Amino acid sequence: MASGFFVLLDDIAAIMDDVAVMSKVAAKKTAGILGDDLAVNAEKASGFASSRELPVLWAISKGSLLNKIIILPIAFLLSAFFPIAIIVILVLGGLFLAYEGAEKIYEFIFPHEHASEGITEETLTEEEILAIEKDKIKSAIVTDFILSVEIVIIALGTVIDKPISSQIAVVSIVALIATIGVYGIVALIVRMDEVGFKMIQHSKKEKSILKTIGNVLVQALPKVIKLLTVIGTIALLLVSGGLFVHNIEFLHHLLPQLPSILKEFIIGLVAGFIVLGIVNLFKKLFGKKAH
Repeated sequence: MASGFFVLLDDIAAIMDDVAVMSKVAAKKTAGILGDDLAVNAEKASGFASSRELPVLWAISKGSLLNKIIILPIAFLLSAFFPIAIIVILVLGGLFLAYEGAEKIYEFIFPHEHASEGITEETLTEEEILAIEKDKIKSAIVTDFILSVEIVIIALGTVIDKPISSQIAVVSIVALIATIGVYGIVALIVRMDEVGFKMIQHSKKEKSILKTIGNVLVQALPKVIKLLTVIGTIALLLVSGGLFVHNIEFLHHLLPQLPSILKEFIIGLVAGFIVLGIVNLFKKLFGKKAH
């Protein structure tokens, strides 16, 4: 009886070890989207009054967790009963991610004015501030839903040939890491300037180390968000290219002489600009009809 118990413990340990290894692989595969998720949410959670940044971020985090609670069972059911749908979703998601990446590059090359979304208590009433907050939270949760679908499906794609119990364990772990990790880091990023201001206020000397670090933190916030946006854009194109290469047979064998990372970036970039061109054409056509 005792030996049977220890064999069972050994089997459980082996399963947990396999799950840990598979979770690590799945997390690496989803890292690109997590980077973009980080950049998007750092951008959306900044620009508020200091006292409102964390409440807004908490509201977005709860929405993100709800997104994953909705997405996970649907993904597992598809994997069990209609696995071809996973590949279709991966390719469609790849097109969306490629479009997002290409659009960001297009915006950088051909910038145009955007309405300011920042909130300042001096110019708006409390009701207006809360209304803008609600809109930004809703926008962030919708974006998170799309990215969460991709995170879950890509993670699921790495264990699609494994038993359903392993799929549930691995994908759930990645989804949890995605929520806690991303929003935890975002919380640190959006509070960088606040920490910096406090360090400057508590500095008694004009040229102290505390004040220097405080100034660096204050000035670093917009630069960190811009850097994350650049990294996120590159990651979007790499992830989308990887989705196409691994799920479309023709592209898998295309350009074998190129390093895989370069090949995936090029394919993601080309696909992104094709989708961007189609979307812009539709916008112009329907825009003209509307007028």
